[in-house]
Amino acid sequence: MDTSLPSTSSQLAKLLQQSVAIAKEAGRLIQDLRDNQAFTEDYKQNQELVTSADLKSDQMIRALLQLSFPKHGILSEESSPDYSDTDTLYQPLWIIDPIDGTVNYAHGLPHVAISIAYAEQGEVKVGVVYNPFLDELFTAIKGEAAKLNGKDIQVSQTTELHKALVATGFPYDKTLIPTLMPRLHRVLNNCQDIRRIGSAALDLCYVASGRIDGYYETVSPWDFAAARLIALQAGALAGHLDGCPKDYPESLYGQQMLVANATIYPQLEQLLASTDD
Repeated sequence: MDTSLPSTSSQLAKLLQQSVAIAKEAGRLIQDLRDNQAFTEDYKQNQELVTSADLKSDQMIRALLQLSFPKHGILSEESSPDYSDTDTLYQPLWIIDPIDGTVNYAHGLPHVAISIAYAEQGEVKVGVVYNPFLDELFTAIKGEAAKLNGKDIQVSQTTELHKALVATGFPYDKTLIPTLMPRLHRVLNNCQDIRRIGSAALDLCYVASGRIDGYYETVSPWDFAAARLIALQAGALAGHLDGCPKDYPESLYGQQMLVANATIYPQLEQLLASTDD
C-alpha cells in the first residue's frame, strides 16, 4: 500500500476487514481475561483506572498493526501518547483504544468496547467499534453506510429536544465536575433524559444506531475517532462548541465535542452554549 497517496475504496475495504479481525481477536482476549478474573488493576496519575487487560489488549493490537503496516503511525491510549505535534496526525495513522469503558470492564458491566480507527491526511477513513460482551460490531468506511453486525444503521428521527435522549460523560479529575454541572442541569431540564454509559465510543455508536439522539463531552482521540466516523456515516452531525483550532484535524479533535442527529444538533448546540440556568 502506497502511504503517500490516498487509499482507494478497495484498499479501505481491506483495512476495514483487517481492523475487524484484530478487534475481534482483542475482544476474545479481554473477554477471556474477565471471565477468569485474570487481570489486575492500577491507576494512572492516581485517578484513572487501568487494568492489565488494557495493556495486554493494547500490546496485541499494536503488534498486529505493526506487523501488517510497519510504515504507519499508531496513537494508542496506553502508549503514553503525545499528540500535540499535529504533523504526526496527518500521516497514515491508527488510533486505538484497547478497552473503552475500563471502569465498566473492571466492575463486570457489559458496556465495553475496542475501538480501532484508520486516518490519513488528518481524516478518519475507517472505523471499527466492537463490544465483545454484547457481540455488537459497529463499522464504517468514509463515504459508505455505517453498519451494525453487517446491517445498515441510521440516526434517530427525533425532532423535538424535549423528547431527546442525550448521553455524556464525566472526567476522572473530580475537580472539573463542578464546572460541568450547570450544563448538565440545562440538559436534564430540557431533554427527555440523560445517560452516562461509561464508554464514549459506544455513546457515539448508539447515536449512529438511533438509540441515543445526541452526545456531548470532551474526550481524547482514541475515545471517539472510530465511533465519530460511524455516527457521521449514519447521518449524524458532528462539531465542537468552541470550534476547532486551525490546522488541527477536526476528526481527531475532542474538546467540547457534540454529535447528534441533524434536527436535534442545532437545538442541543444552542442549549449547551446558553449561559441561562
